[in-house]
Parts: sequence; structure tokens; C-alpha cells
Amino acid sequence: MEIFKNTSAMWVRYSDYIYKNSGGELYITPAPKATPELYDPMKVMEQMVLDALEVCKIGKKNSAENEQEETLDFVRKYGLLGFMTALPTTPRFVDYDSVYIPKNEFIKDETMEVDKFVSMFFPFEKLDFVWNKNSSVWNVSGKEMAALALVLRNNPLAVNMTFQPNYAERYDWIRKQLKSWSFSFFSCFLYYNDYEKLDETERELYRKGMTAFDGIAPTYHISLLEKPTLIWNFHSLLLAVQMCLSFMLTDETKPLRGCKHCATAFIPTHPNNDSFCSPQCKNRFNVYKSRGKK
Repeated sequence: MEIFKNTSAMWVRYSDYIYKNSGGELYITPAPKATPELYDPMKVMEQMVLDALEVCKIGKKNSAENEQEETLDFVRKYGLLGFMTALPTTPRFVDYDSVYIPKNEFIKDETMEVDKFVSMFFPFEKLDFVWNKNSSVWNVSGKEMAALALVLRNNPLAVNMTFQPNYAERYDWIRKQLKSWSFSFFSCFLYYNDYEKLDETERELYRKGMTAFDGIAPTYHISLLEKPTLIWNFHSLLLAVQMCLSFMLTDETKPLRGCKHCATAFIPTHPNNDSFCSPQCKNRFNVYKSRGKK
């Protein structure tokens, strides 16, 4: 996307992830001996958004086991979402007395002690991190992690913590976030697709539903390159996906669409073909319509 062509959005994904239980909660965390890889998510962002919407597509029937496998496949492809830096008001929360958390679907507390908040994302092996109101110390172990920390040294400390092999995120949180994105997309799709069929009360419900689609805006800075250049700072994969989905929903030149037959999200390759994700879906839709099964 042109608006985000200049970003500091490098992210880390591991070669494999697994499920682990702690305190009755299911988490996703890097697998033992998995290796980290640094990549630029903005280069694959459009596909990432489409994949995120497909995992929790409205009306999709799946067993709990299949839902877990599809969610794990998404994480294996792109990495964890980075809740630890997406939820607070700032990813630099270790510089403050407490973590301040706006209203969200995952944590009810508006403020938390820094060490307590960090521990929520390290349920299996405590991070070697010592925090107090005057300073914080984080000991990086292993050559690979030290090299990664060096490359990403300009990141907020908490961002680099999310790239550690013992970092974990709750499965139900990841699933809920994916469902939230899917709900927002399909609310938008159905609002315009069924507009003439809806009464004003139903239209208002859709409009109110979309107002819940919000979040913390990314920060930015200006770099003096060949000319003053705006650089977006995405300090979590979650925020990057949410912002890009927002722009894809409102993009007039390359809009995100939903297939009228199978409801799959897609980006039209031609302006005159924005109703179906494939010729096969178009044919099936016309067949069902001709049979009175629209």
C-alpha cells in the first residue's frame, strides 16, 4: 500500500510454533529449537489481511480442532500478533511507572505494574527482566538473540521482548482478534451488498457495529532522506494488520471485496469484476440463481 511504503515494521517469525497449556489457558509459543527469522510484513500485508479474514470467515463451519490448526498455520506463516506492545498506550511502557491500557476485549485493568503485565506473556519461562521505577534491566541470552537485539536496537525494549523464544500469546486472544477483523469486514460487505434489502433499523445496527472497529493509531517520525520522509512505526503485527485492513476497506482504487457466492475476501484484478473471487464462484452463483436458490 502506497501510504505505508515507508515503515519501520520489521517483524520476527519463528520456524515453528506449538500449543502449550498454563493455568488452564492455551497458548501459542515458538517450538523448542525453532529459529527466528526477520522479515518485512508490509511486503506481504495484502495477503496477510486476506489470510486473517479467511481464518475466521463468517459462516464458516469448523471443528474446534480445525480452528486451532488454522490459527496455528496463520501464526506459523506470519508470527505472533504482538499483544504485549499493541494493548498499552505506548510500546515504551517499560520507561514508565505503570502500563496504561485503553479499553479493550482482553484485559480489564486500566493500569498494571510493568513486571506483572510482562509476566502475562511469559507463562512458561520467566523473562530475565528486572524492572523498577528508576530503571529496567533485560539480560539477553544466546548469540542468536543477542544478534537480533543488536539489529533491532532502535526498537522499544518491549518490542524486542516479544521476539524471544519464551514469549507466548493466548490462543483465545488471537482467535478473538481474528474474529473481530472478520466481523468488521463482513459488516462492511453485507451493509453495501444488502443495502436495498435492509430497513433503516438494520442499517443503523451495521453502522454502530463498525464504530467498534478502532484501536491505537501507529506513531510516526520524519527522516531526513533525499527529502523529509514520513516513516510509520508499527510496533506490533496486530496494529499493522488493523491499520492496513482499514485502508483496504476504504481504498477507492483497489477496494477489498467479498465474494457474493462464497463470502471470501478478495482484491479484484479488474474494476468490472468485483463481485466474485473466481470465475467458478460466478458460474455457481448464476446456476443457483437460475434455480431459484439465490
